Amino acid sequence: MDGVLVDSMPFHAAAWKKAFLDMGMEIRDQDIYEIEGSNPRNGLPLLIRKALKEPDAYDFETITAIYRQEFKRIFELKAFDGMKECLEMLKARFLLSVVSGSDRLIVNGILDQLFPGIFDMVVTGDDVLNSKPHPDPFLKAVELLKVGKNECVVVENAVLGVEAAKRADIYCIGIPTYVEPSKLDRADLIVGDHKKLMEHLLNLE
Repeated sequence: MDGVLVDSMPFHAAAWKKAFLDMGMEIRDQDIYEIEGSNPRNGLPLLIRKALKEPDAYDFETITAIYRQEFKRIFELKAFDGMKECLEMLKARFLLSVVSGSDRLIVNGILDQLFPGIFDMVVTGDDVLNSKPHPDPFLKAVELLKVGKNECVVVENAVLGVEAAKRADIYCIGIPTYVEPSKLDRADLIVGDHKKLMEHLLNLE
């Protein structure tokens, strides 16, 4: 969702940075972009270590609560141009699922406003114990959709998301929204921008 459907990661980054600052830590946008796709339970220890601190010394619930409050305050909802129309055309031919590491409340709130009725299944960070880069979120979507992995295509803009897709043994298209294309080199195909992504998806058989 974040970075593929919605241009939202800068708001996530700003909210996490505020939460960390309130707890006496500093992190960079790039630190957050590189762990995009993980849920707070798996991602927070990585970010705390990036801030050169020990995860055990911090209460994850407190940090996450500050992040959620700040994200809600600053977030401006914006889908990438043409994405809603592209999805509506794809829905006529394919089953569609969102697989996000974000909270269920955040994911459903965004989808209900921007893409109502589009997705057949939604998997959030609350639905699996092991987030990306573990394959579990994508395998959960495959199970819910009742399809074979060989029938699926994952679209990912995050390093951990591409890794998760490949660990799940699913074909993956990478779109480098917030990271360098080389960071997504495990993807089966890398497209340069959202226009090229949508052209490719609409030509799928």
